[in-house]
Order: sequence, then structure tokens, then C-alpha cells
Amino acid sequence: MLHYLFRRSVALLATLVVASLIVFLVIEVVPGDPASYMLGMNAQPDTVAALRAELGLDQSRTLRYLHWVSGMLHGDFGRSYTYRTPVADMVADRLWVSLPLAIYALTLSTLIAFPAGIWAASRRGRLADSAVMGFTQLGIAVPNFWFALLLVMLFAIQLGWFSAGGFAGWDSGVLASLKSLTLPAVSLALPQAAILTRVMRSSLLDVLHDDFMRTARAKGLSARQALLRHALRNAMIPVLTIMGLQFSFLIAGAIIIENVFFLPGLGRLIFQSIAQRDLIVVESVVMLLVFAVVMVTFLVDVAYAWVDPRLRHQRR
Repeated sequence: MLHYLFRRSVALLATLVVASLIVFLVIEVVPGDPASYMLGMNAQPDTVAALRAELGLDQSRTLRYLHWVSGMLHGDFGRSYTYRTPVADMVADRLWVSLPLAIYALTLSTLIAFPAGIWAASRRGRLADSAVMGFTQLGIAVPNFWFALLLVMLFAIQLGWFSAGGFAGWDSGVLASLKSLTLPAVSLALPQAAILTRVMRSSLLDVLHDDFMRTARAKGLSARQALLRHALRNAMIPVLTIMGLQFSFLIAGAIIIENVFFLPGLGRLIFQSIAQRDLIVVESVVMLLVFAVVMVTFLVDVAYAWVDPRLRHQRR
């Protein structure tokens, strides 16, 4: 197990190094100068040069990359070009929106997918199975931002049950805040629930005809008891893996949904920073999201290997 953890840790560090290089280079080659954008088109060249020196944009890209990486290792993500505030403070304020939204969406996805997947697997080849698979295919095919607009039109404009956008803030109470996140969470959860349902169904079907299931039935358990007591537990390994990957996606992939609902989360922060050419904010937030995705994947992989010893022996 230690050898496996060491190999996965080395792979994690290598992934982070390569990701930091890609993020920095991609953002740096984007056309447009932040200093010129901040001062306007009529700014004098000496004023632009002075602002570039103040922001550190006059340094070489190699030196700027090393300063950026060394700062992140010490918890310093730099200062925003536009707001002149620490990027870490901006991220901390908006993380209290993006993280609860991801947890809320993953909870809804799990509550939908588990019963649907079990129901479909227990009725393989029947009308119920076909109906569930049809709905999951529709959930995968429909873009979440288009579905979000439909939810706004129905529940916000027509029925008036929820607000069309914005975030009430946690100072307004937990219920008011969760109500503000409900429509965005549903928009994110349904496509993920469709994927998780199909994984749950496939995983259950893989174990329903194993020897231990026949033994359980021979001991007198009903089909439902054998499925819930034995098949479900053995089918959870790939399902938990997908859930971990979905959680990292929900944290990093809610940019469009946060802009549709005007949520002050990390996704909207990235969008605004790109529009304002606030490069240090874009680089730092994207790198934090990459770190979150890589770390969740690493933890899921380690948990998978801990549960299934065959994976450890195969890798060894």
C-alpha cells in the first residue's frame, strides 16, 4: 500500500506541475495587456509602463511564473489587478457559494440516481428499465444551461417559487440561502444523476449473476433482499469512484450555471476576471480548481485501492 501511495503521490505532483505550466502559458498568450485595459485606450505610454512595473508585468514570463508558483506554495496567490485585494480573500468569499452548491447538487444527484439505478437493474428488460434508461439518455443529452433557463422560466417567472438569480447570503439564514441555490443545484444535478444512474445500473447487473448472489438466494433470501444486502455493497466501488469525480466536476464546472443565475461563486469570478484581464485572479483560481480536481481524484483512487486489494497487487 505504501508503494502504491508513493506512486500516486508522484503522479499527483507531476500533474500539478504540468497543469501550472499549461495554465500560466495559456493565460499569458491571451491577447491584451491588463495595464492598457485598466487605464483605457487614451493612456500615455509612460503611465502604462509605470502600471506594468507596479503590477510586475514588466518582468520575464519565467520570473513571473516562479514568483507565482512560490507564492502559491506559501498560500499567497497575489493581489488582484482590478480590485487591489488579495486573491486568497476573494477566493475564500466565493468558495462559500461554490462549495455548498457542489455539495447540494451532488446530494440531489445521489438521491435521484441510487433509487433509479436500483429500480432499473432489478427490472432489466422491462418497461421500467427502458423508461429509466430513456430519461437518463435525455438527461445526458440536454445541456445543463438550457435546462437551467427552463427552470427559471417555470419556477421563477411563471410560478414565482424561486428567485431568477442572485444569492441571499448566509447571513439571511440557511433556508433562504439553500432556496437561492436550489434551481442551480437542480440544473447541475440532473445530468450528473443521469450518468450516475447508468453506472449504478451497469454495476449492479455485473454482480447480480455472480456466485455469491446464487448462494444468497439458495439460503432463502428473496431477490430484493439479496440485491440490497449483497449486490448493492459489491456494486458500490465504481459508483463511489464516479461520485468522487462528479464532485470535483461540480466544483470546477459550474461556471456557466453560476453566470446564468448570477451567483457570486468561483465560476463567476473567473468569468469576470477574464473580461477584466485580471490575469493573476484567473491563473490562481483555475489552478486552485485544478488542484481540487486532482486531489479528489487522488483520494478516490486511494480509497478504491484500499477497498479493492486486487488493484494494489495489479499496480505492484
